[in-house]
Amino acid sequence: MIKKYNRPNSNELQYRINERIKVREVRLVGENIESGIFPTQEALRLAREEGLDLVEISPTAKPPVCKIIDYSKFKYEQKKKQKELKAKAHKTVLKEIRFGPNTDQHDLDFKTKHAENFLKEGNKVKAYVQFYGRTIIYKDRGRALLEKFAASLEDVAKIEQPIKQEGRRMILMLSPNK
Repeated sequence: MIKKYNRPNSNELQYRINERIKVREVRLVGENIESGIFPTQEALRLAREEGLDLVEISPTAKPPVCKIIDYSKFKYEQKKKQKELKAKAHKTVLKEIRFGPNTDQHDLDFKTKHAENFLKEGNKVKAYVQFYGRTIIYKDRGRALLEKFAASLEDVAKIEQPIKQEGRRMILMLSPNK
């Protein structure tokens, strides 16, 4: 028979609770408790009287900071905080806009408006001219098109990567001004 060990996951290892706190004295904080420095055994006794756990919140402080709280409630609050931080973090998205070497002025204006909206939302824009077949001979038109595109967006964007040729594509990278 294989014996499985009950190992706490990485979140549970992050905080020491009750008898796992091995220091002589702790700074105690919590609701309905006077804050101060107490011997660890005294803090444990106070936690048991309340029917709660003694949780080490800041192990690097001198003396370590502990809080009298229900440990499962504490873990729930920590997960909730992590979830909120993750939701607030803005992920940068790369939007692509494709042109041909013979793109007309109206189409350029239309795509410029889209790019401007993308940049205002905080996204990066990758604009490229795709050369098909014999259109590769119009490299100068492609470069002029991308330069015109970048010039029309200079008030909302900065050039992250200048125009460069990669195979049959001429690429320009723009990022939002902040």
